[in-house]
Amino acid sequence: MPLILAGTPLGDRSDASPRLAETLRTADVIAAEDTRRLRSLATALDVAPVAKVVSFYEDVESARLPKLLDAVREGDTVVLVTDAGMPSVSDPGFRLVAACAEEELPVSCVPGPSAVTTALALSGLAPDRFCFDGFAPRKPGERARWFAELADEKRTTVFFESPHRLASLLADAAERLGADRRGAVCRELTKTYEQVRRGTLGELAEWAADGVRGEITVVLAGAAPRDVSVADLVDEVTRRVEAGERLKAVAAEVAKETGVSKKELYDAVVAARAD
Repeated sequence: MPLILAGTPLGDRSDASPRLAETLRTADVIAAEDTRRLRSLATALDVAPVAKVVSFYEDVESARLPKLLDAVREGDTVVLVTDAGMPSVSDPGFRLVAACAEEELPVSCVPGPSAVTTALALSGLAPDRFCFDGFAPRKPGERARWFAELADEKRTTVFFESPHRLASLLADAAERLGADRRGAVCRELTKTYEQVRRGTLGELAEWAADGVRGEITVVLAGAAPRDVSVADLVDEVTRRVEAGERLKAVAAEVAKETGVSKKELYDAVVAARAD
């Protein structure tokens, strides 16, 4: 039997699926980030698990992994649940999944709520291309490098932040990425005091300055295309082609990123190389 990653409700217990309830009811082993929350969830779902329950949080993840792997090898159904949302997405679970994959042990999933996609859908920002960046870096140097990467990131970015660091993060973001760049702060998703605040980074920083409570997911709009001409991009494309990339593919990629004509860029590079 497999390792099963089981998504749990973010807040509203009625979001739990019947399949989640059945999975908890029939599991042989349940690895839970917080065993008290697991018991509370099971009670809300009117489930009485017969499984052996073990705690599986960040500080003990490595130590508990070998026995859980043994259980999967022996054919037990091992269910992994975290406090809310999908295990391994900025929560314990990745190491266990990777270890099972390495040994070609079966891994399955009971889909459930995710703060990442819920916030993205509610943000009002472009959802067609996005990336998830985990928790915002805490250390000043790491945060500065992170902002430098986000400055040119074209995709919508979703990330988590603690409530007591949110105000400083948004102030830094407004300064480094531009006060006019748009974003959304999603607070307490699916819970009683759910709130989605949308606006520019400058507006969001001003709103958060007095303090914000609850679990926070931030959504940041992608960077606007650079205001460049075809001539500005010829050298960039040429360097990549000389490094071994195909001209047609590079021209298409750079044109898409910058908004210039793909044909004009391709022709300009061909002409420059001929000269």
